[in-house]
Amino acid sequence: MAEHTFTVAVVYAGPKSGVQRRRVELRVGSTVMQAIEASGMELSLPAGAIDPTRLGIFGRKVAPDQLVHGGDRIEIYRPLMLDPMEARRRRSR
Repeated sequence: MAEHTFTVAVVYAGPKSGVQRRRVELRVGSTVMQAIEASGMELSLPAGAIDPTRLGIFGRKVAPDQLVHGGDRIEIYRPLMLDPMEARRRRSR
């Protein structure tokens, strides 16, 4: 019996390194964290860059154990450097 697979993209936008994008092929039933591990991206990112609380699919925050589907774009988010409300206050001054 053939094993069903699909392709997803794993993306990280670094402050200086630009956007890193990798496509990985996964088995049906794979999770967000398994996709990140399969991409090997943690080897090229700074230590601690992959935080399970800062992951998303197409701009929506997801849990690391969320199942992925073919064509998904898994995003690894960086911590905010400035609170959005504070940024608005500074711009209005």
